[in-house]
Amino acid sequence: MSSPASGPALVPELLVSDILNSIEFWCGICGFDIDYQRPEEGFAHVSLDSAHIMLEQRGIGRNWLTAPLEPPLGRGINFQISVPSLDPILAALSDAGHPLFMPPETKWYRIGELGEAGVRQFLVTDPDGYLVRFQASLGRRPILR
Repeated sequence: MSSPASGPALVPELLVSDILNSIEFWCGICGFDIDYQRPEEGFAHVSLDSAHIMLEQRGIGRNWLTAPLEPPLGRGINFQISVPSLDPILAALSDAGHPLFMPPETKWYRIGELGEAGVRQFLVTDPDGYLVRFQASLGRRPILR
């Protein structure tokens, strides 16, 4: 667990409908660890290497709502999480019967005028519809013309 001074500069907090379902998805299936939690507030801070997410159950504790919530939550955003390998997560999702939003693909993204970064990636939604993109690096290459 990272100390606050050395932790990531950005940690999204996802408002969820059922904290236990969310913990099962993020930790039980996707391999995150619970760094700490406050069950009385329906809150958990979870991480996988340097990827950190806070989960907070709607209707418990303080919820900062800017507009009415309608599922799926988090429309218009996807959370990119870099992992060494997609295979363990894909196997766990399959074993749990959890469908993928997009199957694995290999994609090269231009990162400047001279190069591309390659990833193997897939997308899945969490129990509340938040879109999660797991990716494993394939390295960099010059732009193929």
